[in-house]
Formats: sequence, structure tokens, C-alpha cells
Amino acid sequence: MSSRLRVTIKLFKSIILLLTMNEINWKAVDLNLLVAFSTLMETKSVSLAANKLFVGQSAMSHSLARLRELLNDPLFERQGHQMIPTAKAIQLYPLVNKVLQTISGDILKVDTFEASEFSGTFKIGMTDYAELLFAADIFDAIHRLAPNAQLCFTTVDKANYQDRFDSEPLDLVIGSMKPELKEFQYQTLYTEKHVCMWDGQRHPFSTPISLDDYISLPHALVSPDGALKTGVDKELKALGVNRAVSVASKHFLTIRHLMKKRDLICVVPELMAQLALFSEKLVHSEPPINVGEFDIQLIWQTRNKENKRYQWLKELLIQTIEKSVITYRT
Repeated sequence: MSSRLRVTIKLFKSIILLLTMNEINWKAVDLNLLVAFSTLMETKSVSLAANKLFVGQSAMSHSLARLRELLNDPLFERQGHQMIPTAKAIQLYPLVNKVLQTISGDILKVDTFEASEFSGTFKIGMTDYAELLFAADIFDAIHRLAPNAQLCFTTVDKANYQDRFDSEPLDLVIGSMKPELKEFQYQTLYTEKHVCMWDGQRHPFSTPISLDDYISLPHALVSPDGALKTGVDKELKALGVNRAVSVASKHFLTIRHLMKKRDLICVVPELMAQLALFSEKLVHSEPPINVGEFDIQLIWQTRNKENKRYQWLKELLIQTIEKSVITYRT
């Protein structure tokens, strides 16, 4: 609930509580009564107020009777052809109008989003892989269209991304996660495959790399959960060979720094191998065994799917990542 809405609700209750000093039956409080009161103050006439609100005169008289009972005050006294407001009605009028303006202007207004005028914060959860590949392009795209916005990237993984949506809270998540809960929706952005990578100056293996060369070096792993075995080990076992895992880290950049000038080989996503920051002086090749592909998803909360701000950000990320992937692959 926004701070402005909280103030509105508090004001709405105060109008009645402060002016009646009685215990309130909230079931009797109807927003239409406030509209009727405001219109009566404008027109000073039951018949004119009824015409303005497209209701019968008897219905307007009934609303006035309910207001008088609720507020314990006559509110209007007839003088000639006019309904003259009492002191309490005059006191109420600006308060009631403020409530109605807030409701019509903030609570019931059509949901719109103008990126050029937005000065809030976008919070995007990204896996280590996605952040390395796309953070710079996403920043440029958002900064170009929403120059006053702030952008916060938060690292997430398969184990924590759902909880982080609410605890941060996050607007969107990018990674190789496919949610099954109905609270989340997703769109697959692209499919990624793997390559082998090593220091070609230390080990001038021919490409594509052979199985013998592949298992001749100690292996480095990118392991979000700290595991030292992956599906690669099962593939090797089926071929009657194995590898020696020397080091594991959950961060791609750590593995990249370890690879340079060391007797190590690793399996990394293909787009990562295309990243200049990552692949400098390193060689990559298709692996000699089957290493499965994986999908990268954009994930959002179902409850926010109709929100214009989320829709704008979602479409921008889809377009930006699509362009980035094409650039990496060409």
C-alpha cells in the first residue's frame, strides 16, 4: 500500500471519527455518500445535485438523510430555494474533496507508465552468467529511455530466486530457471549450449578438442551449489574414462581468471566464451562429449502481469537480450 493511499484512508476515517465522536458503523459508510455531499455543496440544491449525478430526487434526499444520521448533523438547512450548509458541512467540504480527488486521481486512475518521467528503481535478479553477459546492455537500454531511473542488479540462483522476488523485492529475474508455481510466469529468451575452454598458449590442442586432450588436464567447474560432479562425469563414465576436478567456484569470472596461465580446462556456456572480457587469450572448442543445452528465461510474478511498468520493463529486456545474443553469436 502506498503512503499516499494510507494517508487517504486515514483521512477518510478521520472525517467521521473527529466530527461525530461516536462509534462508527463502517458498513453504513458509502463512498457514494461523499460524492452526494460534495455535489450538494456545489449546487446548494437537492434537485440540481440529483440531476448532476443522474439519480432521482428521492434518491438524493435519501442520501442526505443517511449523511445526517451518520454525521449527527443536519448539514444543510433550507432557506428559500437553496440548501445552506451548516458549520460542520463547511468544515467537512475540503476534507471530503481531498479524499475524492485522491481516489479519482491516484487509486482509480488508468494505469500508465512514462519511462522518460520515471525516477524510481528497477531491481532485476540475474544469475552470475546473465549478469556478466547482459548487465551493460540492459543499463544502456534503460538509461537511454528512462534517464532518471536507478538500476539495481541482484545475484540470484535456482535455490533463492523465488524468495528474492518478495524479499528484495525484484521486478524481474533472468536465468536458467523454469518456475512451476502458478505465482510465476516466464518466457524463454534463447537456448544456450556449452564449449570447452583452456589457455591455448600453454596447451596448443587442435580443435575441435579430442577426448584424450580433454581429460588430460585438471578441470575447473562453475558450480552454483558447490558440487564437484556434473552430468559431464556421467558421460565420461559411460565412455569408460573420467576426469580430475581440481577447483570449483560459483562465479564465472573466478574460473576465467584461474584458466589463464594454468593447466586447467573447463566447460562454459558458448556466449560466455564469446565475451571479450572472458575469452581473452583463451581458446574454446566444441566438447568431445555430449554436454546438454539449457534455456534462459525471463521470469515475472503473475500478479504483476498487467502492471504497465512491469510490461514496459519486460518488453525492453526481451528486445535488449535478443539483440545482445545476436551480437555475441555473430
